[in-house]
Amino acid sequence: MSTSPKHTLFDVPVSNNGARCRLIVYKKELSEEEVKIVSPASLGGLKDPQYLALNPQGKMPLLTVQGNGMNIPESDTICRYLCFQYSNVGPSFLPDNVKSNLIARLHDMYLTTIQGCMYKASPPFGIFGSRKDALAEYQKQLQVIDDVIDDNDGIYLCGEEVSLADATLFPSIVFARHILPKFGIPEDQAIPSKIAKWFDAVKEKDDAFAKVYEELQGGLQTWESNNRWDSIWLAGLGDEEAPTIFDKIIAGEIPAFVVKEDSNLMAFKDINPAAPAHVLVIPKDRNGLSSIRKSSSEHVEILGKLLVAAGEIANDKSLGFGDGARIVINDGKDGGQEVPHLHLHVLGGRALQWPPG
Repeated sequence: MSTSPKHTLFDVPVSNNGARCRLIVYKKELSEEEVKIVSPASLGGLKDPQYLALNPQGKMPLLTVQGNGMNIPESDTICRYLCFQYSNVGPSFLPDNVKSNLIARLHDMYLTTIQGCMYKASPPFGIFGSRKDALAEYQKQLQVIDDVIDDNDGIYLCGEEVSLADATLFPSIVFARHILPKFGIPEDQAIPSKIAKWFDAVKEKDDAFAKVYEELQGGLQTWESNNRWDSIWLAGLGDEEAPTIFDKIIAGEIPAFVVKEDSNLMAFKDINPAAPAHVLVIPKDRNGLSSIRKSSSEHVEILGKLLVAAGEIANDKSLGFGDGARIVINDGKDGGQEVPHLHLHVLGGRALQWPPG
């Protein structure tokens, strides 16, 4: 006669957040009577009403507890629950170790929140509307964690004993080492040195970590076979058009009367003005925006910044603008576009007629 497990962990092999929970289960050698790992597909999937009744967020991992009706989402909470519930079994995972908790917290606050930049189809990625910015931040935060790590004689992050930091960080490094090179980041630069050394050691010397590594790699290979990255910007897709005169203006190789500039955009007076006041606003990084028809969800943030800048310029009386302006984007041959680098024309200084020519 079969009995229901005390706990059910809803998760799949490619889930790096769920993988930290599986590491706890594997290291403590918990049987299926204690924790049974099943796919959310067994309840129809993450968006099925049955699953949403257990976790309204529609995410995994999720741990359900038999008997008391408790449903525990969020991987860190699940891990700490399992460590407490099975404190007399296997390693403790050092739940009170300050360094372990700091690494786990840095991971959850600054890596997990933007990790989608490596594999999701489109922004936003946490607070970032740009994939390029999110990727740069991800690498920066890896270095922050690397700086926290001490050199020690043990194979684990906190010495001879495995900790929650090891379980937390390891799955994300499986992802990062596999995926970051797809975005043009050299393999030997994708992972900081101390993290890389730890990762290789624990993967080689700890069977539970090796098992999780193989699980995650299997999931990533399935993504590969489905050509997941072929349509992802900066991985399978990129800006392949030739540089333009605007690149030389941005680089300072060609002089221009710059009226506004920041890290994202530049605005300068048109050398062939079509109105008393005529300013061009361009993104510094074309990022595939050779024309407005090339825009996608990857460009929502920069398009908004360009329009805000155009509005600010149109309000600048010192540039010759009066009561309003016309904001124009010429697109393609029929639209009169001359430079294949998206640019906004801000025209004013006189009453403009409609329709335009």
